[in-house]
Amino acid sequence: MQSVCAFVGLDVHKETISVAVADVGRAGEVRHVGTIKNDPTAIGKLARSLARRHGVVEFVYEAGSCGYNVQRQLSTMGMICRVCAPSLTPRKPGERIKNDRRDAIILARLHRAGELTYVWVPDALHEALRDLVRARHAAGQDVRRDRIRIQAFMLRCDLRFEGKAWSRRHRMWLCNRTFAHPAQQIAFQTYLNALEHDEARKAGVEEQIRELLASSPWAKQMQALQALKGVGPIVAATILAEVGDFSRFAHPRQLVAYFGLAPGEHSSGGTVRPRGITKAGSSIARAVLCEAAWSYRTTPKVGQWMKERCPPVSQDIAALAWKAQLRLHKTYRKLTARGKRSVVATAAVARELLGFIWSIGQRVPLGA
Repeated sequence: MQSVCAFVGLDVHKETISVAVADVGRAGEVRHVGTIKNDPTAIGKLARSLARRHGVVEFVYEAGSCGYNVQRQLSTMGMICRVCAPSLTPRKPGERIKNDRRDAIILARLHRAGELTYVWVPDALHEALRDLVRARHAAGQDVRRDRIRIQAFMLRCDLRFEGKAWSRRHRMWLCNRTFAHPAQQIAFQTYLNALEHDEARKAGVEEQIRELLASSPWAKQMQALQALKGVGPIVAATILAEVGDFSRFAHPRQLVAYFGLAPGEHSSGGTVRPRGITKAGSSIARAVLCEAAWSYRTTPKVGQWMKERCPPVSQDIAALAWKAQLRLHKTYRKLTARGKRSVVATAAVARELLGFIWSIGQRVPLGA
């Protein structure tokens, strides 16, 4: 494999890309070579020109709203292109000047020094699954907002329901409410219509997720993950959408850190200050993991719901899932008995649950 002769920093925007080049070694200054249009023709022309001038070049740009199209185009051309995490890019404290030219130069310099943290670039199918999972999360947020609006409206009108909220009986009670002024009735009905629309949208996206995963390389892994208590199709799909391939993580601690469930620390000298979880990575995946971990507060058992809903799995996966129930329930009880808050105990259980998820991902490889 040929050695890299130059490092190219790209500051990618919707319409333009600012380009800077750093030669190998520390002697040469980083040069800003200009700004090009953000379209495949201009990018291809730039890549071929830099390859003729410098030889082997390596590109880098920050992950953002423009996605991975630039990386995929350069990789198709045989070029090396990396995508770095913008939140982990080193910044000088007190720096008050920021523009596209400086950003491209900083990227090229840090890329040459090896100071950037690179993200894993998903393929097209994995990115489609990730977009679908995030669309479901957005629909769920809309449903929650619709319910809050309805509850606030009923409270302003001093109408209270005695019973379980959002049950069938509660919904029938809502539909039968009448108001003194026609304008209030219309406003209330629009809230109900919006809730029904968003619930139907959420259910439709969930059905599309199941259909996509059933014919995808993650089908076996999704079935195996559902053997764990609290892990249903949507939780499994969200984890798979964020992880992609479990073989990327050599140890479960790496997966825990990837999801931001590792404990933080801020120590200096002889003073040790532990902190809460780091909350790095996807907040959506972390939320569904904590929801799954909440189910381990109850007594371990394989009830009727799990027997009827969970797909068939091998004996070793079933044994691992039962071991997870015993261990995680014990962890939750032990932490709450020590006076820990339920949210803290749930986060600790979610961290251990990720270890069992990693183990299943190693036993059921991608595409098996």
